[in-house]
Amino acid sequence: MGSPVVSEEVRSYFQSLASLVDATYAVARAARARGFDPELDVEIPVTDDLASRVERLLEHYEVEGVARRIRELAKVHDREELAILVAKEMAVRPAASKERAVERAVRVGLAILTEGILVAPLEGLATVKIKRNRDGSSYVDLSYAGPIRSAGGTGQALSVLIADVVRRELGIGRYQPAREEVERFKEEIPLYKQVQHLQYTPSDEEISLIVSNCPVAINGEGTEDAEISGFRDLPRIETNRIRGGACLVIADGMCLKAPKIQKHVRKLRIDGWEFIDAYMEKKNAGPDDVTEDSGVEPSEVFIQNIVAGRPVLCHPSRAGGLRLRYGRTRATGLAAVALHPATMHILDDFIAVGTQIKTERPGKAGAVTPCDTIEGPLVVLDTGDFVEVPDAAAAKRLAGHVRVIADLGEILIPFGEFLENNHVLMPGAFSSEWYGLLLKKALGQLPAGWETATASQALAWSREFGVPLHPRYNLFFHDFAVED
Repeated sequence: MGSPVVSEEVRSYFQSLASLVDATYAVARAARARGFDPELDVEIPVTDDLASRVERLLEHYEVEGVARRIRELAKVHDREELAILVAKEMAVRPAASKERAVERAVRVGLAILTEGILVAPLEGLATVKIKRNRDGSSYVDLSYAGPIRSAGGTGQALSVLIADVVRRELGIGRYQPAREEVERFKEEIPLYKQVQHLQYTPSDEEISLIVSNCPVAINGEGTEDAEISGFRDLPRIETNRIRGGACLVIADGMCLKAPKIQKHVRKLRIDGWEFIDAYMEKKNAGPDDVTEDSGVEPSEVFIQNIVAGRPVLCHPSRAGGLRLRYGRTRATGLAAVALHPATMHILDDFIAVGTQIKTERPGKAGAVTPCDTIEGPLVVLDTGDFVEVPDAAAAKRLAGHVRVIADLGEILIPFGEFLENNHVLMPGAFSSEWYGLLLKKALGQLPAGWETATASQALAWSREFGVPLHPRYNLFFHDFAVED
């Protein structure tokens, strides 16, 4: 892989780090060689990139050369597609048996998804077996263990998709679930929720739809002391204890990350996953329905499982809550949002830089960063004055004199967060950038001082050129009913 262009100082710094690591490992190896530890060598290998980490992590599964192929495909594919394509290639490599080939391919795919740094590819996937349906046809059985939690919902869900792609490549049949196996999950997943954390608890109907149609069997070893009371001693399930790994994969993986599966199934044109479309249609036909008449309905998912003591800044799509603004700053990386510093101070400094907040959409939590070029909060003071808090200094000055927070201001979320989560784009705030584009289109060029135009000037432009009112004077009239 080509090295990035860096200054000589930066290059020298990283070379010194590498030299110090080598020296430290030499000391550690010499100490281990004396025989006072259970192992005679240092267990953690030194690797340069994701590709080499994956190859070293799975070196006991005959994956020699996979690092080179990962580097080649990584130039044109994102990590999730990369995992699927590399696993597909690994499936057709010579192996002791089909069962071993499937296991190797799925573990490689999962290792790529988890960047070769988590335990999930080794311990989260307990076994991969080829079993028989009642009609004698073969199917792939994935047995998950508790450590699969570290893979996250995306890794859990895509490991199932990878197994399906691999079993097709090897000519292995589709899983045909028995009614008892489906019904067992309907008891098992809610029971698991009582003893361990689930991000999402699917309904009986959702469980039935996923388990009945999944082309590979999602199984698992017993991870909890509690046992299920119904549908016990099933021939293809080896334990009556709760299978925590399997519950995680179905609930937090297949159900919660269904949009992610749908995205890859459509892009790679994988058939047999139409049930995910049906699942998404049922989900979107509920409280998140988007129609031309009703607009976008509130989603209560982000506060359904709130922990006691955690503050709720605003209820779903409630007027006065944080208003969506699309964009990013230098400080917003992956899964990060930005709030105005004045908003952070007005909330008694409860939210600080780095605080994790859960948002209504696109459905993921985000780390908070500051941005002072978005709109700040609107408050009613003890004097009865209704004012906008323009900056952090004003927020500190007004602290203790705020009677009501009428509006929390804007929250800056990158478009990429919606794309990554396969979420429909929501109506965003009408910003000065949009206003400037419309004004330039109408006038041919932007007039001087347009950003700080007075109310009368903005109104004159609106009437003369048919452009919307300047965002500063375009108040939230849609928050009021006609009766108000």
